[in-house]
Amino acid sequence: MKIGIIKETKIPVDNRVALTPSQVALLNEQYPNHNIVVQSSDIRAYTDEEYRQNGVEIVDDLSDCDVLFGIKEARIESLIPNKHYIFFGHIAKMQSYNRPLIQAMIEKKLTFSDYEYLVDDDNQRVCAFGWWAGVVGVYYTLRGYGLRSKLYTLPKPDITFTLDELLNNLCSVTLPAVKLLITGNGKVSQGAQYVLNFIKARHLNEDEFLSTKQVDSISYAVAKAESLVKRKDNRPFDSIDFRTNPQDYKSDFMHWAKNTDILICAHYWAAEAPVYLTSGELQDKELRIKMIGDVTCDIMGSIHSTVRSSTHAEPYYDYNPITKSEETAFSNINNISVMAVDTCPNALPRDTSKYFGEMLIKHVFTPLLEGNESSVIERSTILKEGKLTDRFSYLNDFAIGN
Repeated sequence: MKIGIIKETKIPVDNRVALTPSQVALLNEQYPNHNIVVQSSDIRAYTDEEYRQNGVEIVDDLSDCDVLFGIKEARIESLIPNKHYIFFGHIAKMQSYNRPLIQAMIEKKLTFSDYEYLVDDDNQRVCAFGWWAGVVGVYYTLRGYGLRSKLYTLPKPDITFTLDELLNNLCSVTLPAVKLLITGNGKVSQGAQYVLNFIKARHLNEDEFLSTKQVDSISYAVAKAESLVKRKDNRPFDSIDFRTNPQDYKSDFMHWAKNTDILICAHYWAAEAPVYLTSGELQDKELRIKMIGDVTCDIMGSIHSTVRSSTHAEPYYDYNPITKSEETAFSNINNISVMAVDTCPNALPRDTSKYFGEMLIKHVFTPLLEGNESSVIERSTILKEGKLTDRFSYLNDFAIGN
């Protein structure tokens, strides 16, 4: 088997890679009957020369490869017919902007597996960047609050930025006494909590957070789903039911919003779920929130100030709650400032690539190179030779344009 690591072609660019130079070298040594090559790229956090120094072959043409790994969606023009591609496809939730992508995959008779659906027997994801998204999301949000308030300055990450630098930068400034709320309790939330605990932010329970108007140091609370919504029929909250029937719930978020300075959105949200902050609620005079880090970046989703995603080059914009429209970042103290970078882990591309590669080696590359049947890969496969698999057959109308 010959495997290729493709260069990233999505705009804005992504600097991450599925395997680091040392990881490719290790796999090529352990499985000499197979070969992993890397497509030349000038945007990766790891350079072509670093791969060459590890004995990895750099190529331009991947047409002789059997399986092709990337990070983000590959550009349609780059797709090679009859190959097996694995990357984050952003297709399975019927994202309309990627309908042309799945249509091209079908036409080119591709097999396609999506990292997002690499799950174990308990349906838990085994290869994800969520924790890192929470880490970077907090940093970007606190950096934005510094720019808004002009109280402190944090450096903007570059391609060599590391987790240690991020944490040291936060420890080097005096952060204001503000109340920060993290929504959700999954991997994204855990990453955000890790950073706040590292900088010794004070952790408040729900009662403490809601009853304390002012704090004497940066403080935070975590709001799980049962604190964010209520059943419409007033029956007790049930987490499994909420996931299955989100339409039966209504938002109970305003009591949080009236007691929060900075909001970090780290919760899972589905289109049928209640909106936590509507455009009307964002006009409420009792709303205290002035900075929102929407790490999950659901456009006009649970928080209606997220009117679009932002980029690493320009991570921030303002939302004017009166006009319900976007304005220049930090242009008016009455606006709400928004951080909505939808690829937060790319701010730490070397660290996150190493972490992700370790997970891929364990759950994907090892069974693939050893020739074993893998239920993990099978469950993540949306297309086989251009045909939808049974698990993803619900995408048929979406794929044909209905």
